[in-house]
Amino acid sequence: LFLPSNAETVSPSRPRSRFAPIPAANPPPAAAAMDMSAIAARLGLSGSRPVVRKAAELRRLCDINFDSSVLGIGEVCKAIICLEIAATKFQVIFDRSEAVRMSGMSEKAYIRSFNALQNGLGVKTTLDVRELGIQFGCVRLIPFVQKGLALYKERFLAALPPSRRSSTDFGRPVFTAAAFYLCAKRHKLKVDKLKLIDLCGTSSSEFTTVSTSMGDLCFDVFGIAKEKKDPTSIKGNRELLDVLPSKRKHEDDSDHSDESSGDDNDDELDLPTHKRHKKMEKQAYNQWKSSVISTNKQTKPG
Repeated sequence: LFLPSNAETVSPSRPRSRFAPIPAANPPPAAAAMDMSAIAARLGLSGSRPVVRKAAELRRLCDINFDSSVLGIGEVCKAIICLEIAATKFQVIFDRSEAVRMSGMSEKAYIRSFNALQNGLGVKTTLDVRELGIQFGCVRLIPFVQKGLALYKERFLAALPPSRRSSTDFGRPVFTAAAFYLCAKRHKLKVDKLKLIDLCGTSSSEFTTVSTSMGDLCFDVFGIAKEKKDPTSIKGNRELLDVLPSKRKHEDDSDHSDESSGDDNDDELDLPTHKRHKKMEKQAYNQWKSSVISTNKQTKPG
């Protein structure tokens, strides 16, 4: 009478559930640190322990403050971005191309995720002109870069409508890096462009866009004349060409001068030797041809 029913009987050898217990959503700190160390080793940052510790701290802040999956950022990509932010803070070279490949995202999607995570953490990377000058051995470029940045900011804001001037941010590292690169190029100093792009944490396309904009607005500070100009349009070289006016005259009209037969002797002396001989042969041939034609006309019956 007091035996349990069939629904309540449970076999002692059979487990209560077929499914294993679901693990916690957040891994323990030891596992997270291990994953961060493994990713840092693949990115060549295993020797920088402060970078790894800072990246682990940023990752814990991401887990506390917001859910990165809402932004479309996975756990591996989040760890890689935290490593890049920490490497930029400690001025350590970070291989972004390898990071993009490891994250499994395109370059544009990675940059968008990087900016979103950076804004969510409230972390802003800064790039000092003095540190760049010391690091690349171009200390004498510091005043030129500062002057160019101030001039670019003034002209860029003047071209914008008043409603958009307050939202413009010139504190991003890409502006400082592009100004430093253009000044170094103008003063004929070698600077590693890829290293600058890695330090400012941007893409090569964005760096090129900012550099082009700076070169257009501040050509007097950053511009470089690549095209070859006509010597006649440069005032400094006109004195050299004015010494021989007949040479400048015959430079463009050499073919016409070969065909003409009524030039003066002074002009003939100004021509080069091979052209003068060619002209004399042409005149002799024309004289012989005219004499043959006149002789044929005289011998022809009326």
